Amino acid sequence: MSTKRTGGRILVDNLIAQGCDRIFQVPGESFLAVLDALHDSPEIDVVTCRQEGGAAFMACADGTLTQRPGICFVTRGPGATNASIGVHVAMQDSQPMILFIGDVDRGMRDREGFQEIDLVAMFTPLAKLALRIDDACRIPEYVARAYNVATSGRPGPVVIALPEDMLCDVVEAVDRPRVEPERRGLDPADYGDLMNRLQSAERPVAIVGGAGWDMATSGAFNAFASSWGIPVAGAFRRQDAIGNWSKAWAGNLGYGPNPKLVARIKAADLILAVGARLGEATTDGYTLITPDHPGQTLIHFHPDPSELNRVYRADMAISAGVYEIADMLARLPFPEVADPAAKAAHAEWLEWSTPKPREGITLDLGLCVAAMRERLSAPDTIICNGAGNFSGWWHRYWHYGNPGTQLAPTAGAMGYGVPAAVAGALRCPDKTVVAVAGDGDFLMNGQELATAIQHNANMLVIVVDNGGYGTIRMHQEREYPARLSGTTLHNPDFAALAKAYGAWSEAVETTAQFAPALDRALAQPGVKLLHLKTDIEIITNGTTISAIRGR
Repeated sequence: MSTKRTGGRILVDNLIAQGCDRIFQVPGESFLAVLDALHDSPEIDVVTCRQEGGAAFMACADGTLTQRPGICFVTRGPGATNASIGVHVAMQDSQPMILFIGDVDRGMRDREGFQEIDLVAMFTPLAKLALRIDDACRIPEYVARAYNVATSGRPGPVVIALPEDMLCDVVEAVDRPRVEPERRGLDPADYGDLMNRLQSAERPVAIVGGAGWDMATSGAFNAFASSWGIPVAGAFRRQDAIGNWSKAWAGNLGYGPNPKLVARIKAADLILAVGARLGEATTDGYTLITPDHPGQTLIHFHPDPSELNRVYRADMAISAGVYEIADMLARLPFPEVADPAAKAAHAEWLEWSTPKPREGITLDLGLCVAAMRERLSAPDTIICNGAGNFSGWWHRYWHYGNPGTQLAPTAGAMGYGVPAAVAGALRCPDKTVVAVAGDGDFLMNGQELATAIQHNANMLVIVVDNGGYGTIRMHQEREYPARLSGTTLHNPDFAALAKAYGAWSEAVETTAQFAPALDRALAQPGVKLLHLKTDIEIITNGTTISAIRGR
């Protein structure tokens, strides 16, 4: 298509050409021409958010679910700085995302005009790519490039600045066709070496994670691991790479993992890292597996060649997409009898992930998760959370389904859960979407309840309220026992607050109250919230403040 149009119209037309069907935005006068074009574009659902950080988190989550870039629009200055948290998360989490930022007029640049920021300079360290479009004729080129960069290799965020006056220019432009991510093939020469290493290993383990996992990838990798009897551990907050029903699933790494799984990783003679970067959280500060891993062989599969041998020395480095890797592994000849290690590791995980009552606890979160497991189907439920000790109960006790059933930031950003749940509810209306948030975590982006209600999202929010920044309190008690400073919170009545937004809500103060309240919540349409009032003494799923002080 090549007709005279405004820059705003050209941009929207090219988003449609790339398959965009939803954008998340907080409106700004700097991109009114785009909003005007969206008025005549029913192909795109415009989700109006209440804060740019929430909008950016929604785009992150949408990109994870679709494996196409989540699209976010914000304005310059305050909008850009608020949205930057989403760019950081998308980068560390390998989520495809494009953030469009309305910018000052081209003739106003470099005068420190109203809300002016050098956006390319600001976002270059945070994103895979940061650009500015000064010529409306080139919008199709830039949009296609952004989609390619965001989805190729290791997915991530692209940031594009849009001068306000450029969007109003009326020009001719040639639209670009849909861009598909490149597919990296495998070198057949690697097969023999890989087979030799697998056959000679006595204690192999696999660590799965990163981006690109879907049903086909999950199924192929499960077939491989189960046939060989190789225990499979999930990287930090990537517990849905394969369904936890897999007989090879051994549990998750990250904060508070099963000590028996940690022992297996340390004792392994061969580690297959598939898609995972082996970041700080997954490796317990690069100590569980060290970058040079003496005595262990590391086969590192990753879609981005620049990630291989960047931190970890790989004995065998293969750059390919996770599907190509899983499909190749599933096609390898497998032994007549599977190693019993996978079955044993799965049994250890089942025991570890089964909550047991803890004495003296009025509201036992482990038993609450058990009640959720009894009522909700893991393959049909998406669990969304931000950052905080509260998430550890779900990471340990919830049994995640196939890819796309866990939306949680590996970057450890607070405030992610509620916006992610909004994106999940809109993208997957056939699933039960649950946002789990701590009290501090919820109040980072709780205003997006208004977005959820405005756009008719169907989702459950569980607020775990212990009256403090729990994770920081835990570290504080470890380093400076009984010397509280800056970690106590005075909270609103979250149930009343939810009602003010128009949601159904109920407070829960005891374990016995939780299951009936959950049943009532699940019977409600729209947005519902359960306010769980817990004791900060029970600081994690495995210890208490008193025990930490006692050490």
